[in-house]
Amino acid sequence: MIIKKAEKEDLHKILDLQYLAYQSEAKLFNDSNIPPLKQTLSDVKNEYQKGLILKALDENNVIVGSVRAYRDNGTVYIGKLMVHPKNQQQGIGTKLLLEIEKAYPGQRYELFTSTKSKKNIMLYERLGYRIFDEKQITNELRFVYLEKV
Repeated sequence: MIIKKAEKEDLHKILDLQYLAYQSEAKLFNDSNIPPLKQTLSDVKNEYQKGLILKALDENNVIVGSVRAYRDNGTVYIGKLMVHPKNQQQGIGTKLLLEIEKAYPGQRYELFTSTKSKKNIMLYERLGYRIFDEKQITNELRFVYLEKV
């Protein structure tokens, strides 16, 4: 597996992967109306201009994972860490997260996930992230915010 900076022409494939990868999150809430499933190609292009998007490629050069980040006031905000469902539990998410940190060395890193996303929280905590805040978003949705300093 190779991790590289995504190119503009990769964004459509990354968005397709996002729609597939976030189905498991939608199932946690029995709601297919979650923000990652409503995002448009235009939204992803804006994120591409704002920061960095990495892609993980398998041996056939197929995008099987991705992560996004941007820096603001000394904090790197990490989001949309995703791995194709067929490729999960192989360390791809870990490698993507570590690579995005390497792209912004010596910073404070922040990310968030749903309190119901236990596997995500375990991954982040295993990599040194600590919970520093929680926010109720809707009756069903509560986000936990994690940081690594």
